[in-house]
Amino acid sequence: MTIERNVFSTKDKLAEALAEAVADNLVAGIEKRGAGSLAVSGGSTPRKFFEALARREDIDWELVTVTLVDERWVDDSSDRSNARLVKDTLLQGPAAAARFIPLYAGGPEPDAMGIDKANLAVAAAPAPFDAVILGMGTDGHTASFFPGGDALEAALSDEGPLVGIRAPGAGEPRVTFTLPRLLDTGALYLHIEGEEKAKVLDKALETGPVDVMPVRAVLSQSIMPVQLYWCP
Repeated sequence: MTIERNVFSTKDKLAEALAEAVADNLVAGIEKRGAGSLAVSGGSTPRKFFEALARREDIDWELVTVTLVDERWVDDSSDRSNARLVKDTLLQGPAAAARFIPLYAGGPEPDAMGIDKANLAVAAAPAPFDAVILGMGTDGHTASFFPGGDALEAALSDEGPLVGIRAPGAGEPRVTFTLPRLLDTGALYLHIEGEEKAKVLDKALETGPVDVMPVRAVLSQSIMPVQLYWCP
């Protein structure tokens, strides 16, 4: 698949442009069905984007549901929690009125009971998503599609919506939306920053095994165009 490349000179300009695009997606979703639905990624990269989106007053945030594309299986009191990042940066100001659905469902492991509980929670999110924002690691993972993941095949192919996954490079056990569920969206964004990740992306766009660089599953699919937002 050919990806649409949006390149910016600074992180601030990228954050504002991505926030405007996602705001347009949410407004359109609200106008169409009376509700907006957004899935975002964690990590350090999206912080400025979250802060820019949170300031958008053109969105009727009371009608928006926010969730994560994936999560470490930790409580939001942990500084490793993606939910904590979302609450501290995105669910502020006007966006504080949005409904947030976390993926962590309690307990020490994402076992069958925990995943069932998380699936029940995310079933309340309007489908399809209006926008999904993915990140990418330097190992070629996106969401929690990690090289060596014990449930990678299921994460890339099952209807889901969620699976638990463990991988050598993932740290804690994780829960992730499956790829088919993430592709059920009105807009799909890949947000990366820095020259190192640009080189990783170029490598991922080459033909090669998906299990080595799982982001290839996103880049090679033909269901939903990928809109890249990148800055040095």
